[in-house]
Order: sequence, then structure tokens, then C-alpha cells
Amino acid sequence: MPIRLKYLGLLLLAMTPLAQASGGNALSTDDIAWLRRASFGLDSATVERYRELGRTRFLDEELAGGDDPLPPPVAPLINSYEVYTTSPAKLIADYRDEAKKVKEVDAADTSAKDMAKKDFQMYRRDLYKQSAEVELLRAIYGRNQLKEQMVWFWLNHFSIYAAKGGVGLFATDYEENAIRPHALGKFKDLVMATLESPAMQLYLDNAHNIRGKTNENYARELMELHTLGVNAGYTQQDVQQLSLILTGAGIEPQRGPNIINGIDDRFLYQRPGVVRNGLFVFLPGRHDYSTKQFLGHTIKGSGFDEIEKSVDLIVHQPACAQFISRKLATYFVADDPPPALVDAMAQTFQRTDGDIAAVLRTMFLSKDITIGYGKKFKDPTQFLVSAMRMSYDGKPITNADPLVNWLNQMTEPVYGHSTPDGWASDSASWSSSGQMAKRFDVARAIGSGRNRLFANTDGDVPHIDPPMLNSSLFQQTLEPALSAATRDALAKATSQVEWNTFLLSSPDFNYR
Repeated sequence: MPIRLKYLGLLLLAMTPLAQASGGNALSTDDIAWLRRASFGLDSATVERYRELGRTRFLDEELAGGDDPLPPPVAPLINSYEVYTTSPAKLIADYRDEAKKVKEVDAADTSAKDMAKKDFQMYRRDLYKQSAEVELLRAIYGRNQLKEQMVWFWLNHFSIYAAKGGVGLFATDYEENAIRPHALGKFKDLVMATLESPAMQLYLDNAHNIRGKTNENYARELMELHTLGVNAGYTQQDVQQLSLILTGAGIEPQRGPNIINGIDDRFLYQRPGVVRNGLFVFLPGRHDYSTKQFLGHTIKGSGFDEIEKSVDLIVHQPACAQFISRKLATYFVADDPPPALVDAMAQTFQRTDGDIAAVLRTMFLSKDITIGYGKKFKDPTQFLVSAMRMSYDGKPITNADPLVNWLNQMTEPVYGHSTPDGWASDSASWSSSGQMAKRFDVARAIGSGRNRLFANTDGDVPHIDPPMLNSSLFQQTLEPALSAATRDALAKATSQVEWNTFLLSSPDFNYR
């Protein structure tokens, strides 16, 4: 592919930070830089809203959060997904019915057995694809872009792996009911919501953590990855004690004669001490009621209350404020964020009892949010979402399959990180020559219009002209700060498709 080879050198320039440029038609360069951090990517609606409100009022509106309805342009598409409209309990029941079909095929009939297995694998892949598409469609079309970024940030921070067992059945429920409602709220509430999610209970094995047969996996990651960080001063004994505190927390049993649509109505679950929230259940009979010594505090055996006390104790550690603040600053500001900024954010975290919106406000009203502009490289999700927002500017797509395929090609699939540490957010992890070559291909697919984004339900793809990226949106936002190398490349484009491809794969676009 001569175009790809000719301009691959331009892509590799993305490893060198851009120089900040001045000027602009409607908004200042600093305004545009700020908006590119506060949103996944620019579109006309975001720019106009910012122009109308100004930075502080715009930020206040974003941080207010509030209800999060489906974006109207793609609501019909999202509502067509089984994983979005079906309860987790019903998804489990349907999943087991599909698995049962495989078992019922005569093992001697190898051809039929193989076909049944393939059908089941296709069923599982489709469920996963639907969950990934829900998240990507929300990210692209969601009006509150700061909240959408925070949903993605927390999904990655409290990472789950959909391919493990039945975890994928709960992925959309995890995003919609554990992460999204708390993305801008109190950090403790977010931790508790993820703790009570069936997805997390299954992924990190706490559903199997019971009295006399403890599993330390979730207890360890809860402190190491979710709240305190590796070098926060806690000990292996703290991990062991926390695993005892977490015994009895799991998910509603899904087998047995009393299970109806995933709910067990036996008298056992009406007993004192039982706590239920959706499919999450705390069973006193599986809990270790011994007295625990955790993070220097005595926690007496009392049941579910122990979990709430321990989480409260964790999130009020100064190490937690520092860990979360630094991770947020690393995502939004720079791979090595200014220590003074992290300290200011951590102080806000502690002063406001872990108010995520307040911490973000401290960061986004700091000069550091734009002073390092050009030094924060987009991960594949940020690249894909921003490319779609710039290219189609709110135009609704009818088929989100290509989005998932492109993200898979760039090796950052949604719910696809096999270990609980989540995807890296530093520039070095995503700016290799191999990654940039894949990114070029995705840029060309998006910029050409020759993709299946607008396929109808029958699979027919209408003729779509390439998007006009050199529009007023581009002229008001990206053009004033373009580097000489990118301007030179764009000037050599011989078609709209080439021009779009060169812009989307340029260093200017790939840096935030």
C-alpha cells in the first residue's frame, strides 16, 4: 500500500510532542487544548456549548452529571441489544439454555457436536460484541463528554475481563449500573458499587470466598489496584484479614428448584443479616465472624457491616487520595504529572470525602491541564472515539460492528484486558510503529466512508461519500495549531479520502 508506506514516517512523528501554536478563529488555542482534554474529542455541539457557557460554567455543567439517558441519535440501536434490555438474571438463564444445547448433542455425532459448539461460541461472541458496542456508542455520542471519559477511565481502573467464565454476561450491567451512576460521585460509593457487581465478584473470585475456604484475590486487588496502590504500607496480613472480611459476599445462586428468573425466594434469603442488591448477595452463613485486625484497626465480626467499615477505612487513607489523584492526572494531563497538581487534587479528595467531581474540578481549573498540551498521546479508545466524533460530527451510525473490530485491531478491546491492572495510559505503550500502522488503517477506513457503519439490518451498505473533515469544525479547532509537517502532508493529498486519512493519523490529531 504505497500511501501507507509513504506517510508512515508522519505517523512516527507522533512520538515527538507537538509545539504549542497560537491563534484560532472562534476559540483560543488554550480553549481548544482544554476541550480536547475535557472531552473524548471535538464535535460541533461541544464547541458551541463551550462557546455559549465559557470554561467554568461548561465545567460545572459537565461535573453536575445527573441522569444519563441514551444519546437520541443511537438510542434505537442500543435498545436493540439483548445485553442492554435483558436483566442479568435472564441473561444467565438464556446462557445456560444455550450451553445445555451443546451438552444434549450426541457426542458420537462429531459433526453435530462441532456445529453446536460453534453456534455457542458465536452466541458468546455476539453478547460480548453487544456490550462493547454499548460502551463505544455512548462514548461517541454522549452529550456529557467528561462523564463519558470518566466511565471509560473507571471501567479501565476497575477492570474486568469479559472472556473469563460468565463475567461477560454482566459487562453491560457493570457499566450501566455500577460504574456510570457513580462516575462523578463519591469514590467510596463507586468502590462499593464495583464490589457488589456480579461481574467483579466473578472476575476476581470473591464469589468463591467463604468461611474456611478463603480466596485472597479480590482483597489483594481491591487495595493494590483499586484504592491504595502497591507501596501504600499495607501488609500481607492486611490482605488476609480483608479476605476474611469479604467472606460471604457473592452472587445469588443460579441453580436449584427455587430459582425463578435468577431469584431465589427461599426462606433462607429472608433471614437476618442477608443483604441483597440485584444479583449480589451477602450470606451470613458463609461469613467468617472472627475479630479482624485490618490497617491497624480492630474490626469485630458483625457481617456485611464489616465490609462497609473496611472500605470506609481504605478510602480515607492518605495513600488512596494520592493514588487516585495521580492516576487521574496521568490520564488527563501527562504521563508524569506535576507533583504539586497531584498534591492539590489529593487534598481536595481528602477535604471532600472523596468527591470525584471536586477532584476533577481542581485538576481542570489548574493551568497544568493545558500547559503540557501536545504531550499526552491518545490510547486506541481515545483515538477511535475522537476520530468518529470529528469525522461524523453527531451523524448517527446504524452498525457499530466496525467500531469493535477497529479497536480489536489496535489491541485495546473493551473488557478485553486479561489481567486486572487494565490498559496502560502512557504514551510509550501506544506509539510504536506497529500501533501507528494499525492506526493509519483505521484512519483510512473512517475517513474514506467505505465502511459498514451505515449498513442496514439486511447488511446492505449504501454509498456514502467520505466525510468532509476540512470543515468549519476543523478550521475553528485543529487548523490553527497544525504543525508544518502535517500541513505539508495535507497539501499533498490528492483526494478527500487521502486528506482525511492524513489528518486522522497525524501527530496533531493523535496527541491531546
